[in-house]
Amino acid sequence: MKIDIQPREDHQVILTVEVEPQMLEDAKARAARHISKHTKIPGFRPGKAPLAVVQRTVGAEAILEEAVELLINDVYPKALDESGIEPYGPGSLENVKSMTPPVFEFIVPLRAEVELGDYQSIRLPYELSDIRDEEVENVISGLLEQQAVVEPVERKAQEGDLIYLHLDAHRKQPKEGESQTIIDNRAIPVVVLKEDDDSSNDWPFPGFSRKLIDLSSGEEVSFEYDFPEDAANESLQGVKADFHVSVDAVNSRTLPELNDEFAQSVGDFPTLDSLRSQIRKNLEEQNLEMYHETYDEDLLEKVVEMSSIKYPPQMLEHEIDHLIQHLKERLERQRLDMDLYLKSRQMDLDGLREELKPLAEARIKKSLVLFDVADQLKINVSPDDLQAETERTLGDFSRIMPEKEFRKMVASQEERSDLIGNIMMDMIIVRAKEQLRDIARGLEPKSSDQLQETDDTEKPAAEVESENASSETVDGEDEENN
Repeated sequence: MKIDIQPREDHQVILTVEVEPQMLEDAKARAARHISKHTKIPGFRPGKAPLAVVQRTVGAEAILEEAVELLINDVYPKALDESGIEPYGPGSLENVKSMTPPVFEFIVPLRAEVELGDYQSIRLPYELSDIRDEEVENVISGLLEQQAVVEPVERKAQEGDLIYLHLDAHRKQPKEGESQTIIDNRAIPVVVLKEDDDSSNDWPFPGFSRKLIDLSSGEEVSFEYDFPEDAANESLQGVKADFHVSVDAVNSRTLPELNDEFAQSVGDFPTLDSLRSQIRKNLEEQNLEMYHETYDEDLLEKVVEMSSIKYPPQMLEHEIDHLIQHLKERLERQRLDMDLYLKSRQMDLDGLREELKPLAEARIKKSLVLFDVADQLKINVSPDDLQAETERTLGDFSRIMPEKEFRKMVASQEERSDLIGNIMMDMIIVRAKEQLRDIARGLEPKSSDQLQETDDTEKPAAEVESENASSETVDGEDEENN
C-alpha cells in the first residue's frame, strides 16, 4: 500500500491509500461469493456460482460496490496501523479517487492533544468564609415555619399573619406591542413580614406584604408601585404599575416554642444545641462544596487559557449530543418534551445545537485539561477504591431508582461496564481538581493514599430531616444554561 497523510486545520487528516489492483480483483471474487449466497442463481448452490455468472445475474456495478466495501474494511485498519495514526473515532470514506489503481481517500479524526502550560505556577487566593450564626438561625426559623399552626381569624391582618389573596397588576403606560397585564387575578399566599425583616425577596416587589397590614377578609385595596431601573425582573425595570388586592382570608400563625422538645420533633436530636450543631455542619459542608465549585472553575479557566488544546469536530458534536440528551431527560422529569421546549424558545434543533456549542467547547477543554493534569501527576484509582465507590453508587441508585429499572441496569454487562467507567473517570477528575486546588493554594500536593483518605472523609455527613429547608438558604445549582 502507498499511504499519504495530509493534516487539516480541524485536527483531522486526509488519509490517501493506494492499493494493488490484484487486491480489488480478490475483493470482487469475495463479493461475488457473498452475493451468490443471498441471490438465487439457477444451476448453482448458494455461494458456488463463479464470478462471471454472478456478474451476468446482478451486474458488474453491484459486484464492484460490494467489492469496494470489502476492500475498504480490509485496507482502512491496516492503513491506520502502518501510518501510526491514533484516531479519535471512526473515519469516513471521503472519495474514491481512482479504480485503476484503486485509490481511496479517508477523513480521519485525530485523538485530542493537550499541551499544558505552567499550571504549577498558578496561585489563586483561597478565602473560604465561615458560617455565620445568622445563617444557622435562618435554618432554625425555616424549621419553625414548617411547624407553624395556622388558624383563620376574624380580625385585621397584622405582622406574622398568613394572608390568602387574589392579585392583579397592570402597566400604567404599556409600550407598543407590550401587554398591559402583569399579573392576572392570581391566587397567592403571603406572610406579612415584620418591619425589621429583610423584604428584598418579597414578591411581586420588596415591601409588598407590609401593604396588607390592617386589611380584613373580604376587603380590597389598590395602590401604585414604580419598579426601579435595576429591578431583578428586566421586563419590569422602570415600569409604573397599578396593583389591586382582594383579601380572601386572614390566618394567624403560631410558631412552636424553640426548645429541646422542638429539636426532638425535627429528627434524632436530643437537644436544641445538637440540632444547631448538625445544621452548622451541614451548612459548612454545603458552603465548602459551593466554594470549591467556584474556585475550581476559576482555576480551570486559567489552566485552559495557558494550554494548547486540539480536538476534532466529532468530539464537539458528541458533547453537544450529550448536553441535548441531558436536557431531554430533565424536560421529561418536568413532564415536558423537546418539541414543546423548542417552540417556547422559538428555535429549531439546529439553533439549539449552535447555542450549546460554546458550553460544549468549554466542557471539552476543561475535561481534556483535567485528564492531562491527572496523567502528569500520575493520579490513579486503585481497584479497591473503585470497588468501594461503585458499591456506594449502586447503593444510592437502589434507593432512588424503581426496583425493576435497577435490576435491569445491574443485570446488563454493558450498563455495568459503562457505570464503572464513568465512576472511575469521575474519581480521577475529582482527585485532579483537588491536586490543582492544592497547587494553586501553594500547598504540597497530596499522595495517592491521602487522596483516598479525602475521598472517605468528604462524604456528606448525616443530614437532618430539614435538609430541604436549609438547602434553600445555602445551595442552588443550575444544571444547564437552558
